[in-house]
Amino acid sequence: MKAKIHKTAIVDKKAEIGDAVEIGPYAIIEGAVKIEKNARIMAHAHISSGTQIGEGTEVHMGAVLGHTPQDFAYEEKESFLKIGKRNIIREYVTIHKGTKENSSTVIGDENYFMGASHIGHNCFVGNKVILANGALLAGHVQVEDGVFISGNVAIHQFCRIGRLSMVGGFSGVNQDVPPYMVVRGPSKVRAVNIIGLRRAGFKREVIREIKEAFKLLYRSGLNTRQATEKIMGINPSPEILHMVDFIKESKRGICDYHSADEASEKFFEV
Repeated sequence: MKAKIHKTAIVDKKAEIGDAVEIGPYAIIEGAVKIEKNARIMAHAHISSGTQIGEGTEVHMGAVLGHTPQDFAYEEKESFLKIGKRNIIREYVTIHKGTKENSSTVIGDENYFMGASHIGHNCFVGNKVILANGALLAGHVQVEDGVFISGNVAIHQFCRIGRLSMVGGFSGVNQDVPPYMVVRGPSKVRAVNIIGLRRAGFKREVIREIKEAFKLLYRSGLNTRQATEKIMGINPSPEILHMVDFIKESKRGICDYHSADEASEKFFEV
């Protein structure tokens, strides 16, 4: 099935457009863009040269993908934005390409980026990540699979957001968020993301291990090194090993703990 391109859209001759792609009114496809089959580009979206968009991805009205990064170090050399399959990119989302020559911003599969969210240059976003409205990722942020970042959250450059963690609305994050945790406020871990783990199909015994690891890490009085050593002594599951490796690899340090209020403890089961 041929691509369906609205007569008012501007599509560069260098662009590669896959089968059954839809390109809406006044959309601009600029330069060497590749759009795989069954993708949908809606009205007034702007896709810049060096952008790859995977199969079945939806780009909604006014989104700007692969434009030049907001970085004074950018030297106008070729760089890229690589977007995977079946993503939903809502209205006025901005995702910038890499800064250095041949570098990339990389987006995985089945993510949902709500209106006016922003992903800066050289970010890496895994799979099944949700960014709510107005969430902002600065340059070089890494977001692992299954993360939920709530509305109007700002993530500082070079931070890492661990697997299946959740960042509450209006939070500012300037340190690494360990996997499976809930952060709310200024880089403060409040609890384990129990509901998120259950929805992801984690077994009860694994969730129990994560809760024990949380207590050792944040409520035992041990420092981070002592806590991770103790965690490793409890015959850890692959999920716990991932958490420990994440913490050991941290360059910015992990978020501190702030005791949750009563409502949070009921919801998240601290």
